[in-house]
Amino acid sequence: MGGEQVGPREAVQRINRGAVLVDVREPGEFAAGHAADAVHLPLGRIRAQGAGALDACSVPEGAEVLLVCQSGMRSRIAQSSLAKDARRRYVNVDGGMAAWAASGLPIVRSGRAP
Repeated sequence: MGGEQVGPREAVQRINRGAVLVDVREPGEFAAGHAADAVHLPLGRIRAQGAGALDACSVPEGAEVLLVCQSGMRSRIAQSSLAKDARRRYVNVDGGMAAWAASGLPIVRSGRAP
């Protein structure tokens, strides 16, 4: 598995410039704490539908998509699964939400699964 990776602070800079953050964790994990404005799209759905899953979530063509999970492994799998989609640029957030939290970046908790 290859592909571009960025750390959490670089991810925030890219989000501020228009990148879309896609959280590929399971619903309970997402509810327990996620980045504000993250699009929730579990890895299983990406594996089943490919880039069509992003189309269904209204992620625009031409967008830079930052993929995040808990530690960075599932998001790397998602990145690999989406690599053939040339309509968007897929970047892994290295270290996942664990690194995000360790960097002191804000986390939103919904307390229940969507």
